[in-house]
Order: sequence, then structure tokens, then C-alpha cells
Amino acid sequence: MAPIVRPPAVAGSFYPHDPVQLEGAVRRHLFDAEAVDVEFPVRILIVPHAGYVYSGPVAATGYRLLEQFDDLERIVLLGPSHYVWFPGLALPGADMLETPLGMVAVDMELAGEMSVGSLVSDVPAAHEREHSLEVQLPFLQVVAPGIPVVPLLTGDVDPVDVAHVVMPYLDEHTLLLVSSDLSHYHDAETAQRLDGDTAAAIARLDEHAVTRESACGHTGVQAALHVARRNGYRCEVLDLRNSSDTAGSPDRVVGYGTFAFGA
Repeated sequence: MAPIVRPPAVAGSFYPHDPVQLEGAVRRHLFDAEAVDVEFPVRILIVPHAGYVYSGPVAATGYRLLEQFDDLERIVLLGPSHYVWFPGLALPGADMLETPLGMVAVDMELAGEMSVGSLVSDVPAAHEREHSLEVQLPFLQVVAPGIPVVPLLTGDVDPVDVAHVVMPYLDEHTLLLVSSDLSHYHDAETAQRLDGDTAAAIARLDEHAVTRESACGHTGVQAALHVARRNGYRCEVLDLRNSSDTAGSPDRVVGYGTFAFGA
């Protein structure tokens, strides 16, 4: 039986459609990103998910860390659903996720284990147009080629329940990658203040201080912070900027942050 493939939805808009241009863009962002050393093995990474011209430089700061992740075997992805409502967590109902750089395999065994309860189910319609996870894939194809993923979109679900779904599988070979932007459509000065407060809350692992207004992927962020507290992880803020710092006007910006967690 032929594998079920989820095709790219935002190639040519959020990132280049041409594979040579796309790989070149990813590698330029990685090359230009500041090299940050953390004092712990990275177990959780939060990165933004806008178009590469806006958030690519910020995301790359975190992805540079994965180039030294020698024993990575799988990645659990958490991102918000922007277009489709559903209860719980949504898998794409696909064996492979396609980008212009090729295919990323879904860890079907782990996805199946997570689907045993009622919280996780296949909702292909939620993934069909969604960019929050797709924009992470080309970075992963460059820094962690061949590593399978479990792509989970968050719907109407308690973040603690999300944490309980993923936590049993987060070992030294598994990365939890959370996709979230920060504040939306304030002027740059206001965004810097609001995002600074959000970054401080994330750094102190205060899941209750992260809201829908402060982070569009707040459910995944809150789940990650719950996991971090339960496991005694520390957080390091790797990058904190907004779209006016990368490619946009300062009048109406979106905030981006990259955060690493580990013990």
C-alpha cells in the first residue's frame, strides 16, 4: 500500500518553494544565527512559526543547538491549529510529511501509542492548511535529517492533559518541539514590553502567566512548561525579537522567541 502523504501547504508563501532556494535560506539563517551554548542537554525547544523572512532568524538560534544533538531518535511536535476547531490533539492521518526538500517520516508506532486514549485522533482537515508545524520541517530536514516526528496540533484541550500525553515518551533520545509566536499586532515598543513579560514567565516556568493573548501557541507552551517543572528543567532564553527587528514595519508587529529547556 502506498504511504499517505501530507503535501506542503505554505511552500512559496511562508518559505521558498524551490528546494535549492529553500535549503539555501535555511542554511543562511543557521549560519547567521548567534551560536548559543546551554549548560544542559536540550529536551524541549520553543520556536516561532511565521514566514522565514520574519521569524527564520529567531528560530535558527534554537535549531543551531540541534546540530550537536547526536543521539536524537524522534521529535514530538506541538503547534496550534489556526483554521480548524477540534477537541484534543490532532494527528495528520499521514505516514509522511512532504516539503520541497523531500519527505519527513511520521513515527507511526509512537503516534499509535499516543492515540490509545481519547485525546489524540487523526484530523487531516486540521493539518491540511496549517503552517505552524510545516514551517519547522525544512529546518529539521537540514539539522536533523532522517529523524521521524509525531506532529500534533493542539485544539480545545487542557495543557496539563497535553503534558500527560507526551511526557511518558520524552527521554534522552526524544525532543519536544513547540511552535508558537508571541504577541500580535502591537507597535514594536509595546510588543517588546509584552514579550519581555512573557519571556520572563516562560523562563520561570510559570505556565499560568502564558495566555492566548501573549502566545498564539499558548497551549503547547503551557504544556511544555508543565513538563519542564515536573522534570526539574531549567530554561534559557535564546532569542527574543519581533518582526520589526527582522523584516517588518514597527507599527504592527508579531513577537518571536526561542527558548531551550533541560536539566
